[in-house]
Amino acid sequence: MRFDNVYITATGAYYPGPAIDNEAIDRYIEPINALSPRLKRRILGENGIATRHYAIDEDGNSTHSCAGLAAAAVRACLGEDHASALRAIDLLAAATSSGDLLLPGFANMVQAELGAPAMATASHHGVCASGMTALQHAALALQYGQYRDALVATAEFPSRLFKRSRFAPVGYNADFDAHFLRWMLSDGAGAWRLSNMRPTAGTALQLRYLHLKSFSGELPLCMQAGQSADGRHWGDYPTFSEADAAGAMLLRQDIRLLPQLFDVATHEYVKLAQSGAIDPSTVDHFLCHYSSQRFAPVVKQCLELAQLEIPESRWYSNLAVRGNLGSASIFTMLDDFLREKQPRAGERILLFVPESGRFTVAFALLEVVDVATPAGRSLPVPEAIGTPAPIALPDPPHRPDPSTQLPEVARLLRELALVWHDYRSRIWRTPLVRKILDGSIAKADYVGWMEQWVPQVRQGSLWMRKAADHLTPRYAALRGTVQHHADDEQHDYDVLFQDYRNAGGRVASLDALERNPGGEALNAYLHARAAQPDALGLLGAMYIIEGTGQRIVPALLPLLRRRLGWLGKSFTFLSYHGENDVAHLERWLRTLETVLEIGGRAVAEEILEDARHVAVLYARQLEMIR
Repeated sequence: MRFDNVYITATGAYYPGPAIDNEAIDRYIEPINALSPRLKRRILGENGIATRHYAIDEDGNSTHSCAGLAAAAVRACLGEDHASALRAIDLLAAATSSGDLLLPGFANMVQAELGAPAMATASHHGVCASGMTALQHAALALQYGQYRDALVATAEFPSRLFKRSRFAPVGYNADFDAHFLRWMLSDGAGAWRLSNMRPTAGTALQLRYLHLKSFSGELPLCMQAGQSADGRHWGDYPTFSEADAAGAMLLRQDIRLLPQLFDVATHEYVKLAQSGAIDPSTVDHFLCHYSSQRFAPVVKQCLELAQLEIPESRWYSNLAVRGNLGSASIFTMLDDFLREKQPRAGERILLFVPESGRFTVAFALLEVVDVATPAGRSLPVPEAIGTPAPIALPDPPHRPDPSTQLPEVARLLRELALVWHDYRSRIWRTPLVRKILDGSIAKADYVGWMEQWVPQVRQGSLWMRKAADHLTPRYAALRGTVQHHADDEQHDYDVLFQDYRNAGGRVASLDALERNPGGEALNAYLHARAAQPDALGLLGAMYIIEGTGQRIVPALLPLLRRRLGWLGKSFTFLSYHGENDVAHLERWLRTLETVLEIGGRAVAEEILEDARHVAVLYARQLEMIR
């Protein structure tokens, strides 16, 4: 959403206690078993964090409350006369993932800690993006004149979840997912003051644009506390002690799912750039909340593949010295940045917050405003940027080299990325995938899926060969490549049929298996297109089909194994498909470049059109599997 009268007029941060270096961590976050030291070295070696702060002492006693941390950040934001300044605040929006009480709301606890006068409050609970949600709440209230002045306060206190004593109920036997975050998260708080009135003195930041989107309805649970390994919620146990003993209260993160987060985030970034909401060429400073230095190159690669990179010289992070502060990270980061860099009027700052809880992404665009400059003299708002430069696709489902792409290839990849984005969203919401995600899938569901999928896969090499046979002399050079790909697919259905039989499938003859109506429609479309001369639009079909094997299947396979347990050799095809489709898509990209050199924009339109049709039909055949 675009904003035209919301200003950040002050920032503040608070970090409890001294900075704790990596050697001193064990005095606060003790090893819990023999595995701890090795995991600690590995994780600290990758995350790039040198110091952090804890609101516990060496005996594990809390030195602050979470609300107290937030209140201290608010006081730092408002300055020495904070008591007087609080009287002008109309709204307090607060966020955390580690509040002191289950209820009441965190904002109310912060208000009480401050001894603040009566005001509107809004509590936002979540993980990293909850702070941006609180910012959105406050900004909307100011934009539409409901309030004039607001505070956004964020705080995190995870260290009390990592004390060695917390692991006693599970016999000090925690898995990697529970170990991981012990050396990743830190304590601290950040706060911003917002106004819908242009300040009359000093320098302020004008909020130009804020985009916040959750993909929780599509992707698996990645980071959580309150659920045991068997999927039971803490409140479903007869007693709190039993929930604790089952490990339900441990904070876990499934790092195997994190590539999906960057996939989603990059596509959102491309969409924002294409719409003109963000123009990377005008971004002077990039503040990105990545939880580990290990992910900085991942973010950089995503931007490069999208051909929307922001030079590293413009990046800023305080991760190394402050650690990962969750929802407070971007708030403390901006505070440190303003003090260290002192940006000039007219410069633009892009904030990026990806959240791995259930996958949310947030972007905010700020512009430095010198109040000595009359209103209207600043850089144009995003609407006035004009048509953005051509933007190419990020890596999913393939990994092209931006330095060698032809302009026509880059344009088509950008358009295919948007088709993929919508397709992926639809696939994650199909009944079959929902069963995999929520754990309700049974062996009969898997067998039923295979029963309808095998005969569809069987047709793959057939329509490819048909398309190769109908190539005219203009594209005859591609016939060998298409036939080679068909050869690779020739026996895939035999592998899949054997998986089906190993899982308990009762149909003895492959010929007796039938596609569902969605599969029949997909098959009919592919064969009809392949029978037409130079059906090069089918490259769009392959983009969707092969991309599913590379990007979606690998995310589902570990969950299938976990849900269904040992079914013999019944996942061979899914494993092979996920690994082999990477090479297939590289071949696809080379073929695409050749085709566009010959056919230009006309054939690009065919490819895009077939991708759209096949995305709908492929999703439909999955939706009909119940």
